[in-house]
Amino acid sequence: MNPGLVLVLFILALVVVTIFLGVRIVPQGYKFVVQRLGKYHSTLGPGLNIIIPYMDTVAYKVTTKDIVLDIPSQDVITRDNAVIITNAVAYINIVSPEKAVYGVEDYRIAIQTLVQTSLRSIIGEMDLDDALSSREQIKAKLKNAISDDIADWGIVLKTVEIQDIKPSDTMQRAMEEQAAAERARRAMVTRAEGEKSAAILQAEGKLEASKREAQAKIVLAEGDRNAIAKIAEAAASAETTLHYLLGQRYVDALRALAEQQGARTVVLPADLTAAIRGLLSGIR
Repeated sequence: MNPGLVLVLFILALVVVTIFLGVRIVPQGYKFVVQRLGKYHSTLGPGLNIIIPYMDTVAYKVTTKDIVLDIPSQDVITRDNAVIITNAVAYINIVSPEKAVYGVEDYRIAIQTLVQTSLRSIIGEMDLDDALSSREQIKAKLKNAISDDIADWGIVLKTVEIQDIKPSDTMQRAMEEQAAAERARRAMVTRAEGEKSAAILQAEGKLEASKREAQAKIVLAEGDRNAIAKIAEAAASAETTLHYLLGQRYVDALRALAEQQGARTVVLPADLTAAIRGLLSGIR
């Protein structure tokens, strides 16, 4: 082969390779970090870019789209020594690729570790009940705690969400037992209050019945007293009055015995004729 032709083909191939190495097309949503002779030189944006072949190299290809970082679950101890399990998810965006690749070894692991550490610190200052019911408060504190730190790496924290926050299995069993004991206590209190109210009402009913019975006896006694007074006025002596009352009570008692349900025997005095005669003579 002609040495001149070989030289031409070699030069042509070298030109093609040089052009290929000097032209970089960056796709939308990415930025390329360029190093010149091993040192940071520039950051290429989306589109067609020209670099110096053999001197400039694309060291890192960094996405500018939002990145979702899943924060692994971890056990956290609250201020009242309760163990809860929590995890989160963080949304970040790289605004300065050169800071992200040169400022930290691995920004993904760094941010995950930072979120876990901050989450433990925040929840560790809260009681169990507050931690379980204050997701928005934890989220706000967490975002403020790590935003400034990752800003030095050229990264913006868009938002961070608490995916799950729940007591550990042991703590859940303890809480269930505590809730069951509380429900049992409330049931006992309610039952005791009901029995107390029933006893009070029963005692008040007995008291009212006793008052009414006493009033009835007073009324009956007043009636008897008036009746005795009227009989005494009509009779000649007090002895006659007493005989009359005793006879009346005797007759009433016999009538009550006779009117009882299932009564088969009527009790009569041994000397009924003498009793009636004595009663009538007493009235005369």
